[in-house]
Amino acid sequence: MKALVLTLLFLLIAANEAKVYSRCELASRLKQDGMDGYHGFSLDDWVCMAFHESSFDTRAVGRPNRNGSRDYGIFQINSRLWCNNNQGRTANSCNKFCNDFIDDDITDDITCIKRVVRDRNGMNAWIGWKNKCKGRNLSEWTRGCNL
Repeated sequence: MKALVLTLLFLLIAANEAKVYSRCELASRLKQDGMDGYHGFSLDDWVCMAFHESSFDTRAVGRPNRNGSRDYGIFQINSRLWCNNNQGRTANSCNKFCNDFIDDDITDDITCIKRVVRDRNGMNAWIGWKNKCKGRNLSEWTRGCNL
């Protein structure tokens, strides 16, 4: 009985720490944090990227990449370059632990993606954006969101 109660408690805690955003909810949050037009990219770019990287899931953790790194959170922030997952070498350019990017508070995630997009690769740092969003009409991503 005690094990069941503890299991349920852990599940409730885990559920409270993660969030799957809706398209418009994420667009609104990103607009609030100054991402519309940030470094030349529209809200549509950011929302499209987040969908193709994580399906808007704040707790998403990608499979290991060829170099052993992993990607974390709604924006799939990479452990080799941007955060520390204590599993190998990292530049940790956002000066954060990767687990900080898999909770429902995306404030630090947004701060980090602002740093990522200023890098020489820009939005091309995200394969999902590069393959599914770049050069396309993205107006559908914020259509009807009342921004």
